Amino acid sequence: MNSAVFSLTPDPSPRGRGAKENRRKFLLQYLVAGLRSREGVSFELLNLLPERRFTLLLSVPLLLEYEAVLKREEHLRISGLTTSEIDTILDVVCSCAKTISRMAYTWRPQLPDPKDEMVLELALNGQANAIVTFNRKDFLNAANSFKLSLWSPREFDEKLKES
Repeated sequence: MNSAVFSLTPDPSPRGRGAKENRRKFLLQYLVAGLRSREGVSFELLNLLPERRFTLLLSVPLLLEYEAVLKREEHLRISGLTTSEIDTILDVVCSCAKTISRMAYTWRPQLPDPKDEMVLELALNGQANAIVTFNRKDFLNAANSFKLSLWSPREFDEKLKES
């Protein structure tokens, strides 16, 4: 599993009273891919986190899943990172995140893989309007049911460049 939810905010500065807030929120599945290879869009998107062009929506269970997956021997070997470096990266991810600590609704089961359910719930509770994933097939029916768009990391990167 390598999923996250983000809110794209083109202007992160505070807005005046009555100003309409322009937020687009996205579910992203690319964290592992971005750390396994320093080439490609997934890594580029990870590097944009500290720029605060979008806000990561995160839940504690999802963060724990990130940690477990990223610290697997195969991912450490391929990425060339140590567990300490993974901890530092996760600290940065957390510092850029808005934690959704209470899930108001659960919609299980919706997806073929039960491990992806917490991702869908986070997206829905965080009011995402798109899922960015390499795994379109598993999210397709739920995305259609909840009127969520499905984008690849490359498509999401293009959307960022347009905003």
